[in-house]
Amino acid sequence: MDWEVLARLPQAAVRRRGRFIVADLSEDHRVISTSAINGGEVEGLRHLVNHQCCEGKDHNDRFHLIVAKGDELYHETVCAEIGAPPSRTALMATAANMNYAACAARRDADVEVLAIVTAGVETNAVCAGDPASSRETSEGVVSAIPVGTINTILLSNMPLARGALARTVITIAEAKSAALQRLAVPSCYSSDLATGTGTDQYCVAAPLAGARTLKSASPHMKFGEIVGLAVRDATLEALRWQNGLEASYTRGLFRALGRYGIKESTIYDRLAPLLEAGSLELLRKNNASVFYEPLVGAAAHATAAVLDRSRFGTLPPALLRDAIVQQAASLAASLAAKPDRWAAFRASLHAAPVAEPVELIVHAIALGWSEKWKA
Repeated sequence: MDWEVLARLPQAAVRRRGRFIVADLSEDHRVISTSAINGGEVEGLRHLVNHQCCEGKDHNDRFHLIVAKGDELYHETVCAEIGAPPSRTALMATAANMNYAACAARRDADVEVLAIVTAGVETNAVCAGDPASSRETSEGVVSAIPVGTINTILLSNMPLARGALARTVITIAEAKSAALQRLAVPSCYSSDLATGTGTDQYCVAAPLAGARTLKSASPHMKFGEIVGLAVRDATLEALRWQNGLEASYTRGLFRALGRYGIKESTIYDRLAPLLEAGSLELLRKNNASVFYEPLVGAAAHATAAVLDRSRFGTLPPALLRDAIVQQAASLAASLAAKPDRWAAFRASLHAAPVAEPVELIVHAIALGWSEKWKA
């Protein structure tokens, strides 16, 4: 099978075939990577590889095969499959499909960067500091690592000082998090928005020789800016293809409030005591048009922001119920398509016999839907 060339820089070319993407370095580069073999900061590598090592769900036999082989043998096996020398190769693994990889190039004057990203966040999105379920001991890793990964290859056409190379990694991480923020990707392990996944990997390469050596990758510098833009844009595009995550699709009520327990899988059970059976069935049949209505989504995201601010200590705890009632009234008014009824909805929610924010939100949904078709 022939390789497809995805992109080129003067000192590198990126190719794809089947389950593999390979960045070939045509001259000496300084590379920093998360590769289990040849990882860290090294010189002399010629191939940066991203490959699909398993399917995203229930491919446990493949996972156990990787564990049984060990890092070195698995590295050698993958390199043999693509004809790359193991000693000159850095390797990343993922469950993401290589056909969903996104490439983004950015230039400032004579400086150019190229980002190649694969990304999946449905099962492993995490916020830094979330509770962890695994630990590394003298016997190895206890508990399996979940699947879901953002893998990034970043190529620079200019040499980078060692400090700048290290700072590039920070800028990549910030750009990746910025992409997830734009899509309101929730953590799978807490009520926070995700900053990445628990298995993210990267390879960054810069030639050793060039017109000049760049000293900084700070976002204050143009080099940092174009790194951030390339990685952010490639991450957004990769998630669009791998997970179907487009900005407009994240407007929905469940995207906004799912991390606080408002989920499509349980919403009808929670609404059943508050709505007549016929009204509930009508809502179920029209759920997409209702729960993805733009103003409903806007009110839901605003409510999530209030819950965040309360949890982080921005708002006094004693005022949380009032603050949620304010936002829930907007949610009800938007769902009912009756903005002039906001004050009445607010009064009704204030009188509701519930105190928990999530229960107030459920009451607001029921209130708005029950009022939508009343004259």
